[in-house]
Parts: sequence; structure tokens; C-alpha cells
Amino acid sequence: MATAAELKKELQRVVDALMEEDDDDDDFDNLEKAIEICLALQKNPPPEFNCPISGVLMKHPVVLASGQTYEEQIIQQWLKEGHQTCPLTNQLLPHTALIPNLSIKKMINNWCTLHRFEIPIHDDETEDYSANANAEHLIELLEKLSSSSSSTSDRADAAKELRLLTKRFSSFRALFGETKDAIPRLLSPILIQNAYSDSDLRNDLVAIVLNISTHESSKKRIVAGENCPLAISFLVESLRDENVKTRSNAAAAISSLSTLDSNKHSISKSGAITALIELIEEGHPFALRDASLAILNLCTVLENREIVVREGAVMAIVEKIIDCVLVDEMLEILAMLSSHERAIEEIGECGVIFCLFGVLGESVSEKSTENCVSIIYNLCFSDRRKVMEISEVENAYEILSRVAKSGTSRAKRKANGILERMNRFAFARLKQ
Repeated sequence: MATAAELKKELQRVVDALMEEDDDDDDFDNLEKAIEICLALQKNPPPEFNCPISGVLMKHPVVLASGQTYEEQIIQQWLKEGHQTCPLTNQLLPHTALIPNLSIKKMINNWCTLHRFEIPIHDDETEDYSANANAEHLIELLEKLSSSSSSTSDRADAAKELRLLTKRFSSFRALFGETKDAIPRLLSPILIQNAYSDSDLRNDLVAIVLNISTHESSKKRIVAGENCPLAISFLVESLRDENVKTRSNAAAAISSLSTLDSNKHSISKSGAITALIELIEEGHPFALRDASLAILNLCTVLENREIVVREGAVMAIVEKIIDCVLVDEMLEILAMLSSHERAIEEIGECGVIFCLFGVLGESVSEKSTENCVSIIYNLCFSDRRKVMEISEVENAYEILSRVAKSGTSRAKRKANGILERMNRFAFARLKQ
């Protein structure tokens, strides 16, 4: 999930676009995006999303004759008790008809999606879904999904129920790893083919894969199973989907799957790295973190670092650091890549040294301090010309000297190594 700083930065970009755009359609799109980001900046649901009676986030908001919006079940109970007035305004109601408030419902769902915030469900609904969270029902749903005789609406209903069950119940997620052929049927060629032509089905299917990928027994079966190439290809294609929620979920699924070492080679061979770097370059705050974590997981394999560097990750990552976007994650990736010869050359050419010192001068985490110093260390020992540039900044601000005294043991060791290198370089220049 995007941080407040990232959301504010994206909001500024959208506002700037609103001020510059002449196209009314673009203005409307940017306005909607600005509203979504403003809502996302709130840690708790906006008060207008809560039912005025219960104070709980609404799932089925409806409009009363007074114009006020309430949770459907709550206001129905109020009316059943014989009340003929609006609870908020005390206005006498001309009728008791309830109209679904689709606009506020959409806003609530968008807010919940941005925050990965689960909409509360009523106890009776929980019991109904819990009763269906079993292997027999899983097979029934998979049959509806994968059967060529299923109607589009039946397939859609099955997908949505699978998405809900896999999100809400860990025991149901575990069934995919325990039930024979469950994953191959979920990722069958016919279903994936249908998903390519149905955006809603595609969005649900990607979310289901993400949900079950969090269960250890399913990680290997998704990547190394019967339909592995097709499944991974589907996730990679979904990284380029028009819907940012689908892109984000696909990146999160690949990130989850790539935590298993045996999956890293298969994922990298699928072209996932290129698509993930494209997401980093795009910089959408709701997909960027998951794409970065996926790259970080994949880069623990040396061969994958070569691919990441070749596909242009260094410049994309440096730009995000300069723009102060996901700095901790970007520094961790860059530190990992900085041991690669071509990567350190590109880092040096980006003119990022002053920026790295700037990060060190701020109140950053110990991990980010270590990563910053590690990158500067590799720059210092890979190119003598960079020693002078590093020395100039250090002599002006003495930031590495402070790290050498108060940093972690790893940061101290690296910082002292840089300072010693600088001193030897200075001494050698004096002798010339």
C-alpha cells in the first residue's frame, strides 16, 4: 500500500495536470483520481462512509426519503420498529422506500480497495460463507469456472465467491494446496482464455491467485504445476492491464510467489522482470511497492540481477530515489545491484552521489543508512574518479564521519572503509 508521502506526491502531480489540461475528458479523469487519492490519505474511513446510526462502515448504503444515507439493514430495523421520521433530521417521512446509494457505495469500495481495507460483513453473512468454505464447495465453484457449458454470469458469480472465500478464510486458501487438481483447474487454459476477454473475470482471477499464493503449500504448485507457463504468462500480462487494481494484484502475486527460491528462475524466464520494471517506471503509488518487492525478491538470485540491470532498472530506481518515492525499498534494490559491474557504472553515470549523501543527512532507518553507505562504498572502490566527488561532498558535510561514529556495525565498517580510501587518495595526490 502506498505511503502518505507517495500519495501526496501523486496528488500534486494530478492537481498540476488538472491546472494544465485543456481536454474536458482528461480533466474529469484527473478529478476522479484526485478524489480517490484524497480519500486514500485518510487512515480511517471518512465519517460520511459510516452509518449515522451504527457508526459502522456501510456495506449496503441506501437513501431514505429525507435524503440521508444509512446502512440498509440498520434503517430497515428502525422502520420496522414503527418510526416514521428520519433518525438524523427528525423529519416526517412521506414514504419508507429505500433507494440504493450507488455513488457512495462506489466511493466506499474504491477507498477500501486503495487501503486493502475489508468491508465488514454481517454475522449472518459470515456464517453463510463460512459454511461454504469446504472442499466440496471449492470443487463446485471450480467446475462452474472451468466448464465450457457455464454461462458468463455463472462463471462471474463463481469467481467473485472464490475471491471472497480465499480472501476471508485461510482454511479455504489451504484447500487449494490440499485438493487434487484444484490449482490446475483454477489456471486451466480455457479459464485463462476467457479471462483475457473479460476484464472483470481477469481482475477476480488475479486476486484469487494472489490470495492463495499467500499459503505456502500453494506457492510451488502455482509456478511449477501443470499449467505453470500459462499461469505465469497470465500474471505477467496482467501487470500491463488497464486496471491499476489488476496490475497491483498481479505484482503482489508475483512478489508473494517469488519469496520461494525454487520459483525465482521460472518467474524471471517469463518476462516478469521487464513488466515489473515498467511498473516502477510508471510509478503509480498503488502498484509501485508490490512491483519493487517482487524485484527485490527476484534479485536474490545473481542471474536475475543481470536481467534487472539489462532491462534498465538502475535509472528507474535512481529516479524514484531522487523524487523521494519509496526510498527505503529503492535503496535496498540499488544496494543489491551495486555489486554488479554494469550496475555500478550506471549508478555512477546518474550523478546520484549528492542525493545519497542527502538521504544520509536525513532521519532515515538504519537499513536505509546501511544501504546508502554500501552504494557509496561500491562507487568509491569501483572508480577512482568517484573518490574525488565523494571526498568533496564529505569534506563539506562530514556525513560519513558521523555514520562512522554512530551508525550500525555494518554502516560503520563501510563508512570507515570509504574514509580510509579517501585519505589514501588525498595522500597520493599530495605526493604527486
